Amino acid sequence: MALNQEEFDTLVTSLQQYAQQQPGSYKLRVGLLALLGYGYIFFSLVLMLLVFVGLLALAFYTKTLNSVVLKLALVLLVPIFVVLRSLWVTFPEPQGLKLQRQEATYLFNLVDKLTTKLKSPKFHHILLTDEFNAAVVQIPRLGLLGWQQNYLLLGLPLMQALSPEQFCAVLGHELGHLSGNHSQFAGWIYRIQKTYYQILEKLQQSGDQVGSLILQSFFNWYSPFFAAYSFVLRRMNEYEADRCAAELVGVENIAEALINVDVKAKFLENSFWPSIYKQAEELVEPPQNVYEQVSLMLFSCSTQEDSIRFLQQALSEKTDHQDTHPCLQDRLESLGYLTVKNQGITVPPQFEISAASEYLGNNLEKFTHLFDQTWQEKVQTPWRQRYAYAQESLQKLQVLEEKSKNQSLTKDENWDIAYLTWEFRSQETAMLMFRAILADDENHTEANYLLGQALLKRNDDSGIDYIERAISKNSNIFIDGCNLIYVFLKSQGRNKELKSYQERIQQHYEFVWLAKQERSDVKDNDQFKHHDLSAEVIENLCSQLAKYPELKTAYLVQKVVNYFPEEHFYILGVQRKWTLTDSGKYKFLEQIINEVEFPGYTYVIIINNDTKKVEKNLRQVPEAVIYQR
Repeated sequence: MALNQEEFDTLVTSLQQYAQQQPGSYKLRVGLLALLGYGYIFFSLVLMLLVFVGLLALAFYTKTLNSVVLKLALVLLVPIFVVLRSLWVTFPEPQGLKLQRQEATYLFNLVDKLTTKLKSPKFHHILLTDEFNAAVVQIPRLGLLGWQQNYLLLGLPLMQALSPEQFCAVLGHELGHLSGNHSQFAGWIYRIQKTYYQILEKLQQSGDQVGSLILQSFFNWYSPFFAAYSFVLRRMNEYEADRCAAELVGVENIAEALINVDVKAKFLENSFWPSIYKQAEELVEPPQNVYEQVSLMLFSCSTQEDSIRFLQQALSEKTDHQDTHPCLQDRLESLGYLTVKNQGITVPPQFEISAASEYLGNNLEKFTHLFDQTWQEKVQTPWRQRYAYAQESLQKLQVLEEKSKNQSLTKDENWDIAYLTWEFRSQETAMLMFRAILADDENHTEANYLLGQALLKRNDDSGIDYIERAISKNSNIFIDGCNLIYVFLKSQGRNKELKSYQERIQQHYEFVWLAKQERSDVKDNDQFKHHDLSAEVIENLCSQLAKYPELKTAYLVQKVVNYFPEEHFYILGVQRKWTLTDSGKYKFLEQIINEVEFPGYTYVIIINNDTKKVEKNLRQVPEAVIYQR
């Protein structure tokens, strides 16, 4: 039985308390739970192998290899093969610029020094990436048997954002994940968890019902509990890695590193990158020195006012059960930094030289230039598309504004002005326009959504009501809307209210899957109703169908669906004048699907002897026949 979000949260909370009181006993439980999953898999595998061999032996001794025995053997062979193949866990090699010792001698020497102090394994590769992050990745060469290849991933922006001492603290944290026995244990747990997911994924892809019956029911019960136990283990490891870094470089350095990482990550996400991509509205080509700008901006982090604002946001966040990393406040408390800084937490003072300059030396300019080139090549096409769209939109906005001076605009034109003002000019002005639109039509989906988004960004919780009204009218924006509210509530520390949105998102995904299932085919017992399309739309569709001389009759209806009924699901039944081979039938079907422009999501079927019952149901719907030759 799967756990819902509230049950999962309750289990994680109780496990955290137990792990704090008896860490050794807790890790033993995690290990035994992992072995339980192993035991079930290997027991099932051995059992299937024994039955498979038994069937072959029975056929050999009785000298009767009939079709029933052969089918049973083949049915067992599929899950056996899938499980055996999935036990060989594969991990993709991390991507990044592989550094050579001669390119970054100081960096390699620092890593060697820290690994020796912490008695952690040596790194086989150090990769420089364009991300604001640092991580250690272990790739097992022999799957579950291990023999790790160790990678250290260092983001150039992260190195630009930290002082040498703070960077050493971050390295100490990452190396802390590899030091001692807990890293080997955590890595083993991670590989086991990935194996379980891989086995279930392969079974679902194969469509094997026997394998799913044997393993799926067990893992439906087992996976949520193992996920909760391993979640708490990873959370414990984060605190332990922080303590490793504190022992290595001191509490103050690791605390200031954590503060700087959180503050400057928010600065990049909320200020720097939006300002860069905003330039696509005026510049035909993307800037050539974006990572040089990253370096300068991260070094100063814009203004002290921005830094204080982002720090306050970071400190208001609360630890939840969605991320194994604790919130900033909890990490600082665990380190004892709040006792050291009894006057309160402040933004760390500006440093004189960045870790990037200190440890990459003369090659920093070369690496920055490489990342600039890569980024420019990556964004060049979408950048030009955005520029063209912006110029076209601004011209349209100007025309509408001129028109509004002399005559009244339609509702659609008023919306266009409001939206284009929001996108290209002033969001404050656009918000006033949204309110005017909603005064006339309170259920306007787009106005509700954007106004709600703007209010939440300004820490005004009245935006929740506008978002709720929008997602109630359009299921396509449900997930995005819930995520907006979720992020806002999390930033406000309102964790109790988060659960309902987590559950709603989970339920929506289930409904989406069910909706896809009921829209995947047409059955004899399906119910249909009138298409409710205008005469103009039907006329356009019929003119397209008239291009097919072999077409005799065309039916158009709506299928009655239970999930998201507001999203109409049309059924187009086409009947040919003559019957051809299966290959000819499918070629005709493919032609119609690829060449005809449909009024919405439309499922096309061929009306023949196999679908007589469907045709009978279609004929009972008023005006179902839209074309007949």
